[in-house]
Amino acid sequence: MTENSSSESKEEQSVNGDVFIQEEETATATVGAEPASTGIDFEDTQSLDSASVFSTTTTTTTRSKSKSPNTRKLRKLCRRAKAPKMVQPLYKYSYHVREDHNHQIFGVQFNPFLDRSQAVFATVGKDRVSIYECVRNNLDAESADKDGIRLLQVYADPDTDESFYTCAWSYDTISGDPVLAAAGYRGVIRIFNIVKHQCAKNYIGHGHAINELKFHPVLPQLLLSGSKDHSLRLWNIQTDVCVAVFGGVEGHRDEVLSIDFDLRGDRIMSSGMDHSLKLWRLNKPEFKEAIELSSSFNASKNTAPFPTIKEHFPDFSTRDIHRNYVDCVQWFGDFVFSKSCENSIVCWKPGKLSAQRHEMKPQDSTTVLHHFDYKMCEIWFVRFAFNAWQKVLALGNQLGTTFVWELDSNDPNLTKCSQLMHPKCTSTIRQTSFSKDGSILICVCDDSTVWRWDRVN
Repeated sequence: MTENSSSESKEEQSVNGDVFIQEEETATATVGAEPASTGIDFEDTQSLDSASVFSTTTTTTTRSKSKSPNTRKLRKLCRRAKAPKMVQPLYKYSYHVREDHNHQIFGVQFNPFLDRSQAVFATVGKDRVSIYECVRNNLDAESADKDGIRLLQVYADPDTDESFYTCAWSYDTISGDPVLAAAGYRGVIRIFNIVKHQCAKNYIGHGHAINELKFHPVLPQLLLSGSKDHSLRLWNIQTDVCVAVFGGVEGHRDEVLSIDFDLRGDRIMSSGMDHSLKLWRLNKPEFKEAIELSSSFNASKNTAPFPTIKEHFPDFSTRDIHRNYVDCVQWFGDFVFSKSCENSIVCWKPGKLSAQRHEMKPQDSTTVLHHFDYKMCEIWFVRFAFNAWQKVLALGNQLGTTFVWELDSNDPNLTKCSQLMHPKCTSTIRQTSFSKDGSILICVCDDSTVWRWDRVN
């Protein structure tokens, strides 16, 4: 399948300079740097609100096997499809803004470590990392701040050739300050301290672009990265060491596109362009020792570098789930949700359904439980998201439609699927993200727009 623009000429380049910072409308820049433009267009679309949401319920049991047609053919196919049953939608349109760089926004993530009353999220696109706050309903607030999106800070990379693809939130274990990591085309991981308004650290190690970042769910100082160089790397951002590299003999044979920790942080699932999904265990003695050592390692007091683990062999691997690039994967308890360019999110389990974790072998079979089907999403680098309780699943498509599944039914064939549409949202939605309390859904698009949807009731 032809690669889309998310992987255009991602050559490795040198690192130089600091990162520019802009906060709201007042620029606070690093030495020798010009401030980045806020570049946000706030568009009044209240008149279109009534036409913003359509909803359907679907039984998602089949899997698309057709070749990728163009958008016009896809539209014709959908017009012929039988109209699904209408159900009450979960979310309604609230607000949207447009960033001024006129490039794709590839990633969006809410900060899950703040109080529930604070809904702060970050977006990444082109050479920008933008931080926003969702303004809640407040009758005493100025009219411009009602149910809106307020820009807090903008970071611009000193190299205009940079294109950020991914971001992830954590916090400083000593000060408690929010920490944001971002990376992309140049293969450099930037660590931002939001309170101090600075790019605190840079990590260079991958040989090519970085497609996804994830922080450990239990140890906030551990950061995982997946790269075009076919490998994964585990970093300790507190002591600035690379704890482990996953890849090599039995590793991925092409770009690593997506990575995820399970809830305990004991297992990693990775996926990539080689159509494979691989499981890597962190609860083995050698990894536990390396992680513990990394927390106390001091490079200035050691003449030898940190003994980074090289893991060549995954604990499980399969190519049976998808037949194309696997661009998004997330754990769902002991199950896995993953998607490719086949108009279907697959829920599956490594090994047999009744098998325990310790019984799994590297070449075991897989058990597919369900397919969550959708339409018009046959390009790669389009990612889904769960809410905090994994009760709601959201994914955008090529035409600006967001599919929202309610995962609270005992029978997956009765899963309700709402379609969120707006007349002005017609571009590919690259990623979605839920606020901590699940009341807000944010979608980011190829036309530089950021969309806010609020939960009904």
